[in-house]
Amino acid sequence: MSFYTSLSGLKAAQTDLGTVSNNLANVGSTGFKRSRAQFGDLFASSPTQSTKMTTGQGVRLSGVVQQFTQGTLEASDKTLDLGIAGDGFFVVQGAPPRQATTYTRNGSFSANASGEVVDTTGSKLQLLPVDANGNATSTSLSDTYDMVIPTASPTDPNVSIANVSIGDDGLVTATFADGSSQKLGKIAMASFKAVEGLRPVGDAHWQSTGDSGLPQVNTATNGPLGSIRSGALERANVDVTEELVLLISAQRNFQANAKAIETDKNMTQAVLNIN
Repeated sequence: MSFYTSLSGLKAAQTDLGTVSNNLANVGSTGFKRSRAQFGDLFASSPTQSTKMTTGQGVRLSGVVQQFTQGTLEASDKTLDLGIAGDGFFVVQGAPPRQATTYTRNGSFSANASGEVVDTTGSKLQLLPVDANGNATSTSLSDTYDMVIPTASPTDPNVSIANVSIGDDGLVTATFADGSSQKLGKIAMASFKAVEGLRPVGDAHWQSTGDSGLPQVNTATNGPLGSIRSGALERANVDVTEELVLLISAQRNFQANAKAIETDKNMTQAVLNIN
């Protein structure tokens, strides 16, 4: 029995090593959230069996839980580089035919040839409609639309665009060469009741699940969504020093369980050698 107990310990330590290694590998990934492996002990006995005479049966993986703590915001020189100071997520929509809606903290956006603002996966940043004063007129996910940067003024096609600005509340404003401006909308933000239940799909993107609950869509500066920082990107929330300590701990745990298996093997061999 001790062999299988130590074997479960080896598997747990290997999972721990893999989790920490993945955290370290993504230190430079924008918007990445570190994960932590959680374990629980295994214990079983029959109703008529005294627990005072029963040892544990090893360890099991309870789950690999992501840690959605705030990462450091690093300044950049691009207006479309967006960082979130808060708990919100950007809402992005993938390419046809699936057009899957995902949620991301990776605010490294850019404009494609059609003027659509897309992230590193090609998904389009979503906006909420606003009125003349820049207030959102809807907070429904079904009312979001792609952010598209115009090339010219809507009132005069001969007047080209001068710049685009994004406020802390996510209001996107296009200014044209003649001094006129147009409010394009507010960046749609999402929050979840249980962020740990989100399903990661890579590139700091997540999908909602039954565990996370449905997304609650609103604009920045509302509730826990936080504010948007134009010209900044969120770094991974990975502390290299902490991860290296955890790596050493997982390695020693692996070695200790391997030593226990070796001891069990020697004991078994000694019994077999008895004449």
